[in-house]
Amino acid sequence: MRETRNHDEPNWHKSSFSAGAENCVEVAYDATGWWLRDSKNPNGPHHHFTHTQWTNFLHHLHHDRLG
Repeated sequence: MRETRNHDEPNWHKSSFSAGAENCVEVAYDATGWWLRDSKNPNGPHHHFTHTQWTNFLHHLHHDRLG
């Protein structure tokens, strides 16, 4: 995972469960992989995951193996 602030602005998506609140993680996809950012700080760091890293992250999240 790399962190950056300077890249072309992708189309960000926020969970519908946030009900418009600004306390959610937003996700975006582009040809290089997946991006995450904090909706409370959209101009802050954006974290980039390759396709493989994203797949592994979701696998571990699904199986509760992150902690």
